[in-house]
Amino acid sequence: MDYDDLITVGISSQHGNFDSAYSKEARDVEANTAQNSSRVSSPPRRGLCSKALCQILEHSFTAPIGAERNPLIADNEIKVSRSMTEKRRFPRHDILDRLSEREKQELIDKLVRIQSDGTVKVDLERSTSVSELLELQSFEESTVSESLTSESKSSVPRLQIVMLVVGTRGDVQPFLAIAKRLQEYGHRVRLATHANFNTFVKSTGVDFYPLGGDPRVLAGYMARNKGLIPSDPAEISVQRKQLNAIIDSLLPACTAADLETGVPFRAQAIIANPPAYGHAHVAEALGVPIHIFFTMPWTPTYEFSHPFARVPRSAGNWLSYIIVDLLIWWGIRGIINDFRKRKLKLAHIAYFSMYRGSISHLPTGYMWSPHVVPKPSDWGPLVDVVGYCFLNLQSKYQPREDFVQWIQKGPPPIYFGFGSMPLEDPQRTTDVILEALKITEQRGIIDRGWGNLGNFAEVPDSVFLLEECPHDWLFPQCSAVVHHGGAGTTAAGLKAGCPTTIVPFFGDQFFWGDRIYQKEFGPAPIPISQLSVENLSTAIKFMLQPEVKSRVMEIAKLIENEDGVAAAVDAFHRHLPDELPLPTPSSPGEEDHQNPVDWFFARVGKWCCLPCGVV
Repeated sequence: MDYDDLITVGISSQHGNFDSAYSKEARDVEANTAQNSSRVSSPPRRGLCSKALCQILEHSFTAPIGAERNPLIADNEIKVSRSMTEKRRFPRHDILDRLSEREKQELIDKLVRIQSDGTVKVDLERSTSVSELLELQSFEESTVSESLTSESKSSVPRLQIVMLVVGTRGDVQPFLAIAKRLQEYGHRVRLATHANFNTFVKSTGVDFYPLGGDPRVLAGYMARNKGLIPSDPAEISVQRKQLNAIIDSLLPACTAADLETGVPFRAQAIIANPPAYGHAHVAEALGVPIHIFFTMPWTPTYEFSHPFARVPRSAGNWLSYIIVDLLIWWGIRGIINDFRKRKLKLAHIAYFSMYRGSISHLPTGYMWSPHVVPKPSDWGPLVDVVGYCFLNLQSKYQPREDFVQWIQKGPPPIYFGFGSMPLEDPQRTTDVILEALKITEQRGIIDRGWGNLGNFAEVPDSVFLLEECPHDWLFPQCSAVVHHGGAGTTAAGLKAGCPTTIVPFFGDQFFWGDRIYQKEFGPAPIPISQLSVENLSTAIKFMLQPEVKSRVMEIAKLIENEDGVAAAVDAFHRHLPDELPLPTPSSPGEEDHQNPVDWFFARVGKWCCLPCGVV
């Protein structure tokens, strides 16, 4: 068991504290990185002091700021306006690298406890000095100069863009919407994600390339462990196998020829979501720009905590992002550094926040409506909240005739579905739904999903059992929706004007459940482990109140007037560097850059050698 395994097992200990093992390998990596980086220059210290924490909270940075743009296609280039830069004051966490690995662990041990739901609780009460510092520290933006003017328009050439997306269908779908719009601007776009979504991606007219990992296995892991932390040491090997498969497939996704046509591909820009953990490292190796897009908050802020964390006091919100970032890095750094050395021919790195590939240093777009969660005031100009990115699927959908007749013969039904979430006891969950519908005298649509919901011998007349129906067609037919709280499903429900009950399983689903409740678009979320006939019946009655429907219809109108896809494409263009570095023949993975003839004979050679066991 290596150091990363020790950390992971330590995190999941019964006491809820962190293993303080500190290996020679970790010290060597840290020492080498500090020696090679001018940014890590302070002398070693034995203990964590108030001065160190003040340093963590006192830095500012300069980054480009943009305004609204109107991109235009001209010949082989896309014309976009660019803007000046300005200084603003924001918290910065790369100063944590000045702490030794042991000091970071001591800080974590003082502040963090693992909850039964797998989330991280940041408890400031356990460290008075930290609590006082966070309460006293003020982070206000400096005055923005009113005299900023746009520079003359610069040109964005038509690019070969790869999207690296790890997750379930709800994670992939908004990226497809952006990919299609980028294609309209003349870019060639490849969406690289799990093989499960091959047909789905190609059906939209976007090029597909397979990434490793199985989203069903990943979703099952998250559902069983309720968050970042494995509930059983046996789970570690499952997760590490998935991570290795994903990370090892990233470089070919950026450089390999199309697997079906043999047409060469070479990424000139990368778009990725954070769970594709090796994305920034591949961008570094290839020398190409990268832009992060995500459906949940990942950038530190004081306004709300990390979706994987629980913070009793708002003063700890910002710190929760640093802690989750650090915990993730401790769990994957062995895999990442092996990938950097073995595949990318890059040097090892220490704590991820010091590395320029950290999300705090990258342009980032968040795909939710600013009317649902406004952009925090302490997020800098590198961050955009672009709006929901909807993919139009309803226009090509042909519902079954019996389904249409069922909808029309009664009042609008309530939708029940948990998407890609696995269910421990689908029969019990189905029984709860049926009984709640009976008590509230409502009709219901049950979406089977990956959890195999809706197992019964005889379907009641008041219930329709459904599979594979696009939400943008289905939800407008419904009076309300009950679902797991995936970002995409939540967005679709709000756009359709449906009061919403969220039954979260893990991760950001709790975050969206809290937002729905705070905005009074639905009742308090009901964790799947607490789902019962009584609380589901109460939730249904809450959603059917006229004032709740009225509030949701108001947000639906606002969302309808947004174009998150256009805003996402604009943000991508705006944050591209003025001079785009093009890949060189010496880039890693050059052997994958084949012309169609070479590709064909290589495939024939492999096929011919298989019976002999040569390959």
